[in-house]
Amino acid sequence: MPPTRSAESAFESEDSSAKRVKVDDEKSTEQTSAEQTSTSTEKPAVKSYSAPNAGISEIDVGITQFLSPDLKGFKGILKQRYSDFLVNEIDKDGNVVHLTDTGFSDKRDRRKERREEQRSTDDQDTKPTKTPFELKPENREKLVSLLGEKTVNDMVDLLTNGSKVVTETPIEDKDDRTVIHRTVREAFESRLETRTTPENTFIITLSSGNNKFRSKADRLGKSSVGAANANIGLQKNFLHFTLYKENKETMQVANLLSKFLRVPPKTVTYAGTKDRRGVTVQRACISKTQAERLNGLNRTLRGIKLGGFKYEDYQLKLGDLKGNEFYITIRNVDEKDNDVINAALSSLRDNGFINYYGMQRFGTFSISTHTIGVHILKSDWETATSLILSPQELVIPESVEARKVWSETGDAKKALPLMPRKCVAEHSILEVLSETPNSHFNAVMRIPRNLRIMYGHAYQSYIWNTVASERIKRFGAKIIEGDLVLVDEAEKAAAKAEQAEEDDEDFGEEDVKPDVFVRARPVTKEEIESGKKTIFDVVLPTPGFDIKYPENELKQVYIDEMKKDGLDPDNMRRNIREFSLAGSYRYLLSRPDVVEWWIRKYDSDTEQMVKTDLDLLQEELPEDKRIIENLDEGSKVAVLLKIQLGTAQYATMALREVMKLDTKRRGDGLDVRNTKN
Repeated sequence: MPPTRSAESAFESEDSSAKRVKVDDEKSTEQTSAEQTSTSTEKPAVKSYSAPNAGISEIDVGITQFLSPDLKGFKGILKQRYSDFLVNEIDKDGNVVHLTDTGFSDKRDRRKERREEQRSTDDQDTKPTKTPFELKPENREKLVSLLGEKTVNDMVDLLTNGSKVVTETPIEDKDDRTVIHRTVREAFESRLETRTTPENTFIITLSSGNNKFRSKADRLGKSSVGAANANIGLQKNFLHFTLYKENKETMQVANLLSKFLRVPPKTVTYAGTKDRRGVTVQRACISKTQAERLNGLNRTLRGIKLGGFKYEDYQLKLGDLKGNEFYITIRNVDEKDNDVINAALSSLRDNGFINYYGMQRFGTFSISTHTIGVHILKSDWETATSLILSPQELVIPESVEARKVWSETGDAKKALPLMPRKCVAEHSILEVLSETPNSHFNAVMRIPRNLRIMYGHAYQSYIWNTVASERIKRFGAKIIEGDLVLVDEAEKAAAKAEQAEEDDEDFGEEDVKPDVFVRARPVTKEEIESGKKTIFDVVLPTPGFDIKYPENELKQVYIDEMKKDGLDPDNMRRNIREFSLAGSYRYLLSRPDVVEWWIRKYDSDTEQMVKTDLDLLQEELPEDKRIIENLDEGSKVAVLLKIQLGTAQYATMALREVMKLDTKRRGDGLDVRNTKN
């Protein structure tokens, strides 16, 4: 798996298309804004793109070739139901993440159980009896000596009647009052709270659960019976958990959790972002929050389950994963295509696919995010802001009027109140321009960092796709002299040490998988002839100031393609460090770690053929029972595909290779009809 500036892979959501007039309201703020920046109908004079209303196409972003062009594709419907697309994260140790529990029983659950037990007892005409709290003799004796017999008895009764106790005799000595506070807390196991009045008497009430009255062991350890039974460990700064979600985006769920828990969104982190239209399982993390609070949300959240709680010393960050395991149901395939299906999937297993950056990397509409990136890299701030704010065919309805006002008047003060805050990039730009109308650079810099750096990275991805297509077109799947391969581990370690001394630039954290420092070198003729290096070792760089370009004719492809955009592959440094792109390496081909498939028959379009993690958990079934049995009869045929991919590898590109489909988005499901004959 190569290091690369890309978020982890997920099959693209089909939730926006040329047939729809709005972005789904369920989208997270950042994602919604990112997509809207790529939908402008205005087109800069950089290159010729598809018609605005058609949305960007594969050709527009450099995707033109197939690794197995001689193999036929097959028809099918992808994501007809969101449960047709299951994703389980693979952690850094290579373990597939599964939902193994849905939390633990908390206090409310136990109260419910007690009520049910009491109702059961009442049904049997047996009156339940409560065992009163009994003070240990030594504690009672000590409290009586301090407060008197009557007060101590009232305190015991307080546990059942809930009334407060007020002492009458003042305790003037501060040390004596301290002893009383401590003794009551210890004797009644922190069930009671004591408060001193101005007259130095005591008010004693039931404990409110304030941490002030809990022991240090309680604060640092397992704070409830349920949490203790869940074996989550001693409380630490970071609580890791398994997040199971249905038809929701990762960032959307993270925002929901932060809202319900009333904590900043940045406290919720995760290893990778998962698509909306699907059922996904991943690890996530929240800082400085008790497991009980997070566990309690299982009673409130819909389509979301939280489990696998574990306190850890470290925070989970983007990129802390090895890949993803997919179970993909492709419905309504032609029964006569069995041979085609088997041949295509065998080729995927043995030969892999071109490791293109998928369409979701570039937005979904008529102006790609990489087109905006061109102008940002050229410091053409005004054109960049104009593209982001321009009127568009496919946007959320709330932003239409704001875009129209901006287009007709250029008055940011008039457009700003009309632009919804969920359009983060657009709203940020208008805020600046309403204060200083010509400050287009400042307007771009007001966009949240994870969004504004996305544009330059999209351009790098576009160039990589274009060069990869040309590489396959000219030389096919064979390694040639001048191709680049990553250095071996010894060389890698030496280069890393050298780089640490030379380069102290810090580009900060960003909402994509961070680069892992590596070096590449040209493959030698001897390595090719001996078979020591193969096509699966070949990498291509994304353009940047800290990479090596291929030492063959592909270097000229970089030069020619970027020259069309007014850019130079050998001059990628910028005065603004976050737009000064270092570049990275990405493998030309990807070969999935696992490829398995089943051909099944069914009748109903709502028939589920693969069980989710929640299904397996509720039915107490092992993982090998995920594929539903007895699917040998029916009028329709489906292909059930299991694949494992590394980070930054797109399932859409694997499906494109085997089905010969155009992965341009077309609605919530994708009815593939443009197969290769």
